[in-house]
Amino acid sequence: MLRDSEITQQAKVKSIGLIADQLGISKKFIIPYGREMAKIHIDALKQPKNNQGRLILVSAITPTASGEGKTTTTIGLGQAMAKLGESVCLALREPSLGPCLGMKGGATGGGYSQIVPADRINLHFTGDFHAITSANNLLSAAIDNHIYQGNELNIDPRRILWRRVIDMNDRSLRQIVLGLGGKQQGVPREGGFDISAASEVMAILCLASNQDDFCQRLENALVAFTYSGEPVFAQQLQVTGAMLALLRDAIHPNLVQSLEGVPALIHGGPFANIAHGCNSLLATRMAQHHADWAITEAGFGFDLGAEKFFDIKCRIGDLDPQVVVLVTTTRALKLHGGKTKEQLKDKDLSSLAKGLSNLDKHIENVRKFNKQPVVALNRFDGNYSEEFELIKARCHELNVPFALCDHYAKGGEGAIELAKQILRIAPKSQPFQPLYPLDLSVEEKVRIICREIYGADDVAFTKQAAKDLRQVQKLGLDQLPVCIAKAPGSLSDDPKLLGRPRHFNITVNGVQINSGAGFLIVLTGAILRMPGLPKHPAAERWKLEKDGSISGMS
Repeated sequence: MLRDSEITQQAKVKSIGLIADQLGISKKFIIPYGREMAKIHIDALKQPKNNQGRLILVSAITPTASGEGKTTTTIGLGQAMAKLGESVCLALREPSLGPCLGMKGGATGGGYSQIVPADRINLHFTGDFHAITSANNLLSAAIDNHIYQGNELNIDPRRILWRRVIDMNDRSLRQIVLGLGGKQQGVPREGGFDISAASEVMAILCLASNQDDFCQRLENALVAFTYSGEPVFAQQLQVTGAMLALLRDAIHPNLVQSLEGVPALIHGGPFANIAHGCNSLLATRMAQHHADWAITEAGFGFDLGAEKFFDIKCRIGDLDPQVVVLVTTTRALKLHGGKTKEQLKDKDLSSLAKGLSNLDKHIENVRKFNKQPVVALNRFDGNYSEEFELIKARCHELNVPFALCDHYAKGGEGAIELAKQILRIAPKSQPFQPLYPLDLSVEEKVRIICREIYGADDVAFTKQAAKDLRQVQKLGLDQLPVCIAKAPGSLSDDPKLLGRPRHFNITVNGVQINSGAGFLIVLTGAILRMPGLPKHPAAERWKLEKDGSISGMS
């Protein structure tokens, strides 16, 4: 089979105007970025619409380090729905340069279920990440300049919450000292960088419902405390107008297409292990507004991205998916059953059977939100039919629809069975129920998520976390939903605990306030909001060819 980059180079890509026509989007709302990409002005949501499109959420079991093909499945499903004559639009996250150049490589699907133009989307795309990074760092610069110029707000340099960001995996920037070099260089203090995907500006972009809401959320962002302990918000630095100017184009969703010409709105890119893990609310609404079916994803596993999708995004955006797809693979299940990563291609029914406990837990978790899951088994070369049958039997035992998917090799045709299963059960969907009410204490919300979704016995709060919670309560922000930052490779906060861990506690080390985005970030275990590069990052394989194409991206 051809490599991903070779497949995309041979693709016959439609003009972006034709893709917009498929969705019935008026030309006045199209902002072209060449022939293959465009932004769609958010005013396109004001076009008359008879019916709101139905929503499908794609998530996964606890993944391996390389992922289980959740995005590829989302794209393949969209292509399959289109083959069945359905009106469909995808709504996906934008790739970050950090993981693209680091561990995972490209993030636009794979095989014959890809989004194109993959190389541009995986690189700078339409500049949204650059705009978010610039707006975030403008506010950082304004804070330090305000202190240097006399500090009228009486900001305590030791209590600045707002961190700089960069769209790159760079562990050396996690904790730094800035302002060194003498009086003219600013006021020395400790600081640090997060990756751009973890910026509160990213979260605000992805949860804003319109431009006015976007502005209000930026202004409400808590950035520091004064020497007397009073909060300082972004609006007090008087640069939110300039931040909005930098973000003027970024607020509009990006339109591209799959290899088979299915429209895809790609917008926003928070990670689910350190942020809320969903594409923008505007893109999801726009997909629903212009198609009968909108398909979106939330990752890593259901315990991270999908829990936040329901408890944060659905609350804020009044969304309710009809069906939840759980992507699984034999390799992930064998890893959870005790096999090493070097042995995952070997047939091993015993390890696979043991690893099914992880799938069981995720199925339980979907049902906690009053939703019916469909299990999509992503097929890879070297998989064995006996392993497929074992997984299928477990799904039958749990009364869960099952589909073996081969969309990587066959495109939409390889996900037809999955699409049919979804069309069959979607009419039976019931309204989702949140996991917790917002009027509970923050501690109790965290305990409910950890016990119900992760399977923990209890939660331990460090002294720093307890101090942070007292500050949250003092500010009257304890009614916000919580966004737990946690290891993506385990249901616990310990990445070494695979399968379905039992009899463990979760340790909360701190609580960060994202008052603009409208949630609290709960930091657990050893989670970091700035990833590092592996020993041999994907960037070592990239090469710009003479014809302008990029090789080694996938």
